[in-house]
Amino acid sequence: MILNTIPFELDVTQLFQRLRLDPASQHAEGILAVAREAAAVARPKAVFREAFIDARGADTVTVEGTRFTSRVLRANLAEVERVFPYVATCGVEMDAVPLPADDFLAGFCRDVVKEMALHAATVHLNVHLKRRYGLVRITAMHPGSGDAQVWPIQQQQPLFALLGDVEAQIGVRLTESSLMWPNKSVSGIYYPAEVDFVTCRLCHREVCVRRRAPFDPELWRHRMAGPAPSPHGSPG
Repeated sequence: MILNTIPFELDVTQLFQRLRLDPASQHAEGILAVAREAAAVARPKAVFREAFIDARGADTVTVEGTRFTSRVLRANLAEVERVFPYVATCGVEMDAVPLPADDFLAGFCRDVVKEMALHAATVHLNVHLKRRYGLVRITAMHPGSGDAQVWPIQQQQPLFALLGDVEAQIGVRLTESSLMWPNKSVSGIYYPAEVDFVTCRLCHREVCVRRRAPFDPELWRHRMAGPAPSPHGSPG
């Protein structure tokens, strides 16, 4: 299912906070013009599907014929039957807006607006899934998030295949290195859960501006270093 009428309004206060720019500075007027021009054409989007787990291996999960390899994903979905693979994006439209030549701050500003539009898309998708499917709480895992071995970024390939032609649906494509374009896009699998899963807890990277939680050595031992889940365990 495609969600392509996601509302988005520029939050000017948040914009200046994220830019760490004083609204009274000499650059504020020009930056705000760049931001408003980008926001005017922004069209955040998302595509998702309801899917069911076919099988589980020691470190694999097969979703409607598509196999994913991740010890952590396998453990997190041990008691789950239904999942929601998805891709959300800020949209391609803002990249077509020209920027002042050699203006680094203008480019940074547009990237912040794109991040805000992506956030609008993910929040809208989250609410939509809960309402449409009667879910109380959901969380997600994302290929490439956290340490490389948690769920390798190359797993974007089967995820996109499971969703069909994502580029035709919402304009997002994969590069040869499995990165997404537009750059402010996110992919993953939503699933019902009592507790939010934060991949940062399985990431050893000490310096990261996006860190949402500290590294958890106990969770690492349990998910990455402990015995592999039985392929014949309860399917939930």
